[in-house]
Amino acid sequence: MPLTDNQRGALFMTASMAGFAVEDVFVKAAAQSLPLGQVLLTMGLAGMVVFAAMARLQGETFLPRAFLSRAMLIRSAFEVTGRLFYGLAITLTALSTTSAILQAAPLVVVAGAALFFGERVGWQRWVAVLTGFAGVLIILRPGTGFSALSLLAVVGLLGFAGRDLATRAAPRGLSNRQLGALGFAMLAVAGAVLLAISGGARLPDPATAGQLAAGSAFGVLGYHALTHAMRTGEVSAVTPFRYTRLVFAMLLSMALFGERPDLATWVGTGLVVGSGLFALARRQGA
Repeated sequence: MPLTDNQRGALFMTASMAGFAVEDVFVKAAAQSLPLGQVLLTMGLAGMVVFAAMARLQGETFLPRAFLSRAMLIRSAFEVTGRLFYGLAITLTALSTTSAILQAAPLVVVAGAALFFGERVGWQRWVAVLTGFAGVLIILRPGTGFSALSLLAVVGLLGFAGRDLATRAAPRGLSNRQLGALGFAMLAVAGAVLLAISGGARLPDPATAGQLAAGSAFGVLGYHALTHAMRTGEVSAVTPFRYTRLVFAMLLSMALFGERPDLATWVGTGLVVGSGLFALARRQGA
């Protein structure tokens, strides 16, 4: 049987999260020898060039007038906000707390889909999303102490959620290649802002340059799949599969860093995967 729009969207979202998880490995490695702002700026420019070239090969305009539409200006503002504040959060606060806060983004997206796009989100799907979020908290087990700097991550997650919702509202005449070029241009802007704040830019050595190239490649693949996901199927059905990013991150940590997840991590992962599959299985409004 042919796949439904929701199933295709879920597959694209899962592929996107896998790409971003691998990208994170290379970003983490490159940021050990270069300022984070320089890493983001370099990857943003690289991704923009790749998507722009893909657009030109298809005879598409690199800077279409639709980029100036209200939806696209809002999307760009959310993109820069998410990249900038999340980047600041991971440098100024505990990574576990920041990551836990970011995983609340699907809840914001589902609520936004119901509020702005009129999608019927039944109580069973809400329960599935909340269960997935509970699994994330079990995996990450963030500290209970509150820091005002954690609000940076809150602003970051609102930026990412707003970007995903605005992607849904993007003019249909814009291709995923054009959206990708714009998205990576905004990543470059966010990186430039961070670099202006931190300073310390320098030429990367060959190993770091390779890490930047690999991270850019997986970032392009992840972003391309994410754009497809957010334009296919119901937002409330596709969004829960964002949680799979933690699953891929855990597998990579086991393979590359020799980490061995404990029982709580496995329980949390089961909740993440199970809730995502359940959310996909529910029909609209169920």
